[in-house]
Amino acid sequence: MGAPPVLRGGNVALPLVALVGRPNVGKSTLFNRIAGRRLAIVEGVPGVTRDRNYADVTMEGRRFSVVDTGGFEPGSADPLVELVGRQAQLAVDEASAVVLVVDGRAGLTTVDQAVAEMLRRSGKPLFVAVNKIDGPEAESEAPLAEFHRLGFGNVWAISAEHGRGVGDLLEALLAVLDPAASRAPEESEALPDGPQTDAASDREIRIAIVGRPNVGKSTFVNALLGEERFVVSEVPGTTRDAIDSVLEHRGRRFVVTDTAGIRRKSSIAQKVEAYAVVRAMRSIEGAEVVAFLLDAGEAGVEQDARLLALVEEKGRALILVVNKWDLGEREGATRDYYRRELRDRLGFVSFAPLLFASGETGQGVAAVLDTAARLVDQYRARFPTRALNDLLETIQASHPAPLDRGRPVKLYYINQVAFAPPTFVVQCNRPGAIGDAYRRFVEHRIREAFGLEVPLRIIYKERRRRSHPRPRPS
Repeated sequence: MGAPPVLRGGNVALPLVALVGRPNVGKSTLFNRIAGRRLAIVEGVPGVTRDRNYADVTMEGRRFSVVDTGGFEPGSADPLVELVGRQAQLAVDEASAVVLVVDGRAGLTTVDQAVAEMLRRSGKPLFVAVNKIDGPEAESEAPLAEFHRLGFGNVWAISAEHGRGVGDLLEALLAVLDPAASRAPEESEALPDGPQTDAASDREIRIAIVGRPNVGKSTFVNALLGEERFVVSEVPGTTRDAIDSVLEHRGRRFVVTDTAGIRRKSSIAQKVEAYAVVRAMRSIEGAEVVAFLLDAGEAGVEQDARLLALVEEKGRALILVVNKWDLGEREGATRDYYRRELRDRLGFVSFAPLLFASGETGQGVAAVLDTAARLVDQYRARFPTRALNDLLETIQASHPAPLDRGRPVKLYYINQVAFAPPTFVVQCNRPGAIGDAYRRFVEHRIREAFGLEVPLRIIYKERRRRSHPRPRPS
């Protein structure tokens, strides 16, 4: 027998790197530097970051997630500081590696030592990043020896603001992360044609139940399982951890994860259940299908859109479920009205099936599992290269790409390079000239041709010119 097939997909939770430290040492600045974009709020006032901020990072063909945690002081009597400390502790529990960020100008403090002691008990790979070392002169004056006494091994002098030393720190982090879990798919390596070597029907389907607090997630999962497995309460945030359950439906095996409700950032810093966001987000990473519950009484609000953007960014198959539909019908709501409203408010996930259900009565609950099974087959599917290129030829013949300053834009070749989600590379002559409207058009035609209701990733790359040997003189 040959080697087992490698699943080149995105439904494996990426290695997580947690940035931890006391307030105002520059964790958010370092987070933004690693993420390559300004995602965290950065202010000169201690304690601005009170919830976790996540980003997925690709570096040297490796992928990982980084989380920015709020600064905290162990033993503080301040309830908010205690809450932030809980959030940071949970991030450490979930992390594959931890970076303790300290202030090189201030030197080692008793709070740094207390945080270091907490981290040492975690048993995780630990790194000390001495921040605010903006140049060689500052490094020579910084008390680096004090930080070596923490006993974490190497101490990295960095300037998160200017990027100094951050690359060396990241290379050291990559060395301890699981290479198999963090390897990014090669964009140029096509999947082989032919039947799947790991048949979709032979593998369990991992589905995460996600949504705002109090949309009825636990009641919904209880209806799926046919038993009172989870505590159900009218108080938002009863579920604090992500919990897995296994069930079988129509010959397929499902692993269903009930996640804690995810709140808005404005309230996340003031609610004790905020620390559950870490595991909710990790559950989304580990799932193939996300059933996103909307409240029939308040569906498609801004908070729903923000959370759905996270799910879409992770590339998970998605089912929109309008829950508590029995109450909606009682108030005279119609499905057509909801479809129109949600397509307008949540148009960026218009590819996702929209279902109506009630965890309380059981109405429509089984349809979520049937839909998840259909979506996961699409999510894991591999498409024949010839069929893809026949479609690409038809697209160009009927609707060629707009001209680029009078010059034609040509799409030469398409192949699938990954699945879960399906990922395609289109070789062309001017990728930068292909606008968003035409990209959406090509995606729509692929969806239409293969009946796809799952996220797609389409990468446009400039075709490399092949060098041909000069003909030999006769």
